[in-house]
Amino acid sequence: MGSKASGKLARAAKRVRGMKARSMVGLGLLLLTLFLVTLPIIALVVIAFGDAGDVWPHLVSTVLPRSVMTTIWLMLGVGTMTALIGVSTAWLVTMCRFPGQQIFQWALLIPLAIPTYIVAYASVELLDYSGPAQSALRWLFGFRNARDYWFPEVRSLGGAIVVMSLVLYPYVYLTSRATFLLQSACALDVSRTLGAGPVRLFAAVALPLARPAIVVGITLAMMECLNDIGAVQFFGVKTLTFSVYDTWLNRASLAGAAQISTVMLLVVLLLLWIERRGRRQQRYAVTSRRYQALPSYQLSGLRSILAMLVCLAPIVLGFLLPAMVLLRSAILNWSENLSADYFSAMGNSLFLSSFAAILTASVGITLAYFARLQKNRLVAGFTRIASIGYAVPGTVLAVGILIPVASLDNFIASSMRDLFGISTGLLIIGSGAAMLYAYCVRFMAMSYGAGETGLQRVSPNLEAAARTLGRSPMRTLIEIDLPMIRPALVSGALLVFVDVMKELPATILLRPFNFDTLATLVYGQASLEAFEKGSLSALTIVAVGILPVILLSRTSTRSHQSE
Repeated sequence: MGSKASGKLARAAKRVRGMKARSMVGLGLLLLTLFLVTLPIIALVVIAFGDAGDVWPHLVSTVLPRSVMTTIWLMLGVGTMTALIGVSTAWLVTMCRFPGQQIFQWALLIPLAIPTYIVAYASVELLDYSGPAQSALRWLFGFRNARDYWFPEVRSLGGAIVVMSLVLYPYVYLTSRATFLLQSACALDVSRTLGAGPVRLFAAVALPLARPAIVVGITLAMMECLNDIGAVQFFGVKTLTFSVYDTWLNRASLAGAAQISTVMLLVVLLLLWIERRGRRQQRYAVTSRRYQALPSYQLSGLRSILAMLVCLAPIVLGFLLPAMVLLRSAILNWSENLSADYFSAMGNSLFLSSFAAILTASVGITLAYFARLQKNRLVAGFTRIASIGYAVPGTVLAVGILIPVASLDNFIASSMRDLFGISTGLLIIGSGAAMLYAYCVRFMAMSYGAGETGLQRVSPNLEAAARTLGRSPMRTLIEIDLPMIRPALVSGALLVFVDVMKELPATILLRPFNFDTLATLVYGQASLEAFEKGSLSALTIVAVGILPVILLSRTSTRSHQSE
């Protein structure tokens, strides 16, 4: 009996030691991810506050005042316009019944499929002096030149605000509609019994309850606005992002670019604080746990026509017209578009997107599962920090990554040359690994969030049953959890895949010499005022971008039906 008891104790101790070892592996992966995510930010701050000569006084006196003010006006304009479009359309499709309402519920998400820089290029093609809009205007009224009539200048701050708002409003639409769907029918019914009409009900009850969610959506739109470089550069709007790019590449001052990037980080931290505050306040938006069918208003006559026009306008202006411009240009210039450059860029984009999606999905689910096993505040805090890269603009991330990666590249090159007489060049930057590094840091939050959400739907009892049958945590994850959360993982990987396909700022700054993706090919042709030669590449990006829109639409529909 004594030997049996001692054998059981020995096996139990071995199991405990094994558990500790596995926990250390998970903790090691978490700390490595945390280090890789925070390294660019630390490097950025170090070089920005290091010995940079007299760059900072020059930036403060000449570059920053104009860039900061332009960025503020752009973000305020985009925030205001996305709020108007997103909230109004979300209220109409949620609370009103009119022809086409069911179609508009998902169609209003379609502009998310097209990047802001592509809409900017297509808008200029459509509205420029030589474009079809002004050509038709001159033909219709007999005008001879631009001095004979007035037409709004599309390449301006106002043009950038309108174009970017038409692409980014779905962020506000999604958060607003989700909150309108979850609002208690009891609160709205009480307001109706007190005589509140649809306008008063919206202004006095629904809008205050949805304010935190609206703030979150506006903040997300502003973050995307801050990250953009293709549209603002094409429109001639000198934001902080453009100043980082211009200071680094055109003025050959990495220190100056790092210092401007630190200013952008302060803006990002402010937006993150606003977004987190909005999420904390969202928990108070629901006034009852009884959910019934929401009261709806049947619109007819002129009101139904106006509702249809309000919902149709952003879809036409933000997606259909740009897509038609791309399609027409691709058809008219198909021989120039179907070039070796296009197929090479497509291959590069597919490889980078697939590799980044697989890598982030693997790391994301591992971190989410480790956090689920540990369940302590320290691990939860580390995982939140490890997934903060989504808030860092691609330009800032690229500047921060280049500093340590270039140092490591130079160290490897000098060591190989001194020890073996081999010239390796810049292995990490030259191979494109630096771009993958940037993609994984920036989009890790998507994979981690998808894995965390999927694991929350798995009953702990299933995992406990597997563990009592002798399954290790890793085998439990592989045999029990992964099959059950496969849709969530695929969704997260798909979002990463599409975002990498569209990513422009980090790709421009970190790509190897003579290396193009579809996004940089479009950017390069547009910079040469030859956008028609990159129209097929742009159309390919848009076609791929439709996939997550379909996914978002299905997810939104299913979650509403499950309430």
